[in-house]
Amino acid sequence: MTKRGNELFLQVYGVAVALLVAMAAGSVLILIFGQSPANVYGVLLSKTWGNAHGIGQTLFKSTPLIFTGLSVALAFRAGLFNIGCEGQLLVGSFACALVGSALPMSTPALLAVPLAIAVAGLAGGALGAIPGALRAYTGSHEVINTIMLNFIASAAVLWAGNRFFFVEETTHTAEIVSTAELPSLGISGSALNGSFFLAFACAGLFWVLMDRSRRGFELRAVGLSPLAAENAGIDVRRSIVVAMTLSGAIAGIVGANFVLGYKHYFEEGLGRGMGFMGIAVALLGRNNPIGIIFAALLFGTLSNGGLEVNAFVPKELIEVLQAVIILAVAITSATTQRALAKGGAS
Repeated sequence: MTKRGNELFLQVYGVAVALLVAMAAGSVLILIFGQSPANVYGVLLSKTWGNAHGIGQTLFKSTPLIFTGLSVALAFRAGLFNIGCEGQLLVGSFACALVGSALPMSTPALLAVPLAIAVAGLAGGALGAIPGALRAYTGSHEVINTIMLNFIASAAVLWAGNRFFFVEETTHTAEIVSTAELPSLGISGSALNGSFFLAFACAGLFWVLMDRSRRGFELRAVGLSPLAAENAGIDVRRSIVVAMTLSGAIAGIVGANFVLGYKHYFEEGLGRGMGFMGIAVALLGRNNPIGIIFAALLFGTLSNGGLEVNAFVPKELIEVLQAVIILAVAITSATTQRALAKGGAS
């Protein structure tokens, strides 16, 4: 087996082990509640993938996770840890709603939709650029900065909304113009919308950027060894800022799913938790766009299925399963890295 084939096998093996461990742990908890694991897992799958509405809702819940997973993965591959997706998707969604609601009713959809999405990406990218610049030019760690910016972004958006933009006595903005709305995919009344295809397009662009472009090579080189990259003539500081800006922009586009395709306005709390779940998606997907799509579908299934199995077990059980998956992935990832290093040494 080639080195690349061996690496792929070990990664797939690690993910499979993590999922089996999570299923085993979940089965034990289900038995504690006096239920049959086979019955609970069967209901979860039948309610999420066994009917049109369940499929639509599962894909809808998976869509923002594809975006945030790609966002975290891009930073990871540049040697950075973006924990600020939560704040970046928040400001992106807010900006998206403000632009969408301010456009004249006569604005054509071919202009309104791309403009709203672009503004969402710019807002998220601007917030991501701040910790990138601080890391590049002051050495301040992006983990601390992105965590703090999550709180700042949340407070700033809530203040601005209450002071200027929210509809009176509500916590949401005015509705966007109809031409800025993304079309519903019409799967049995589910909330699935056109942003699902946008997420796949974003995954494709991620692959082209990171694996088929000079800029992506530079970002990956900085992630592997900043000193070696600098010696090779790569501007490490600029690469760090670019990586965090692009990472934030991807997170900001989550607003397309919630604002343009679902609610048609920004509401306080919209998409909460999706930024942090993106970290789990990127870890499980091994920072690979195809892996991230499958990981997002898995977590989307668990998220939607948790509501369906609530009659049998507490929905918090699904959160436990997600946590076990993350822990198992972290453990198997370390084992895989040691095996790869040992194989490389031999």
